[in-house]
Amino acid sequence: MKATEQTLQQILRALRKVAEKFPNNVEASVLTDVHVRVNQDTGEVQFFDDDDKEVTRCVVEQWIENKDDDFYEHVTSVIRGCIEKEKDLIDNLSILKPYAFVLEDDDRESVAELYVADDDTVIIDSELMKDLDKDLDNFFENLLKS
Repeated sequence: MKATEQTLQQILRALRKVAEKFPNNVEASVLTDVHVRVNQDTGEVQFFDDDDKEVTRCVVEQWIENKDDDFYEHVTSVIRGCIEKEKDLIDNLSILKPYAFVLEDDDRESVAELYVADDDTVIIDSELMKDLDKDLDNFFENLLKS
């Protein structure tokens, strides 16, 4: 399932609303994570702080009643892509670093770490890491043959 332009716009708008709640010109809060909950039935995407207070929400029509087995993998990829587009904004929230954007399911179980805002940490998209084990095995096998 490819994200529609409307889906991307809705997620980007929600990220900007999160940034409005934590503008970089105010004293940094001690928040450690921004929790992103996506409901597979309603398409609702909610952003919460550590105290479980809602920061913002939106409804992604494309995700309403989506029963795909790889739903959360798709959602992870879409939201990560949107965060990357707004990286400068997300990296400069008035939250003490390190902080993370964490994707959760309906039961508040962590599904994926979407982004870590820290000067020394980077999360690499799983697509980039695909087949890495195989490549490393081939490299070591060729190295040992030499």
